[in-house]
Amino acid sequence: MNTVAPSTNKSLVAWIQRHGHWALTLYVCFVFIQSLFFKFTGSPETVYIFEGKLDPWAASLGFPGVFAPGGIFSAKVVGTFELVASVLLLVGAAMSRRRSVQVLGAAMGLGVISGAIFFHLFTPLGVAVVNTDGSSDGGELFILACGVWLACASLLWLRRQVWLNWLPGSVGRGGRLHARG
Repeated sequence: MNTVAPSTNKSLVAWIQRHGHWALTLYVCFVFIQSLFFKFTGSPETVYIFEGKLDPWAASLGFPGVFAPGGIFSAKVVGTFELVASVLLLVGAAMSRRRSVQVLGAAMGLGVISGAIFFHLFTPLGVAVVNTDGSSDGGELFILACGVWLACASLLWLRRQVWLNWLPGSVGRGGRLHARG
């Protein structure tokens, strides 16, 4: 038997919709920002991932240098996208009248992290990253990436009214598509 009153359920959902975005935003920003030190300083772990694992794999497919310093998917380029996504998420979370900024940050974060998950699953990088010294991260980077993906997707779901209004037909309050005039 459900002992929680329907109005309590509605108020909990309303609270999550109104404030829950902060937990999702802070998680994504924590993961992205804490990794910037590694990506921007050329740490051995990052060099190994980008230049030791991913770049040789890309070279074997005919795309040498894309993960190397100066490449379009280098650690600094990826880190820059993560930093921009984090700033957009935080600004959009803080400015209730500018939720579109949060949507852009969540979409950017989802794109970046989808790439990371792809490379963990479909390249020699692997789910559990084995470092040059033979130690393994036990899948920690992959698990954090999956958490970021879920958080960004959840933010996009919470803010769906914002981005649905960007589509050629916008969704009205009744949930029906209305043509723009």
